[in-house]
Amino acid sequence: MRIAEVIGTVTLSRCHPSLAGYRWIIGVPFSLQALKDDAAPDGEDFVILDEISAGNGQKIGVSEGVEAMMPFQPERKPVDAYCACILDNIEVK
Repeated sequence: MRIAEVIGTVTLSRCHPSLAGYRWIIGVPFSLQALKDDAAPDGEDFVILDEISAGNGQKIGVSEGVEAMMPFQPERKPVDAYCACILDNIEVK
């Protein structure tokens, strides 16, 4: 799981039928150093499926790869990144 900050939403004109009606957001991941320094996210932005209504500027936990489609089992969906949680506080020691 990676930690990312939400920077916007995505509007689709077409999508896979199994993903119709879902909300999509854009997130920028944090490196460990950025989290330690309480700095801005420094990764490359990517698109994330969101079912928990994460808002702009919020930090989220993102599952990727096979784990991203696990919430939909036994149904199979073509998802590569899933917003698993909204983080209230991050403490790195």
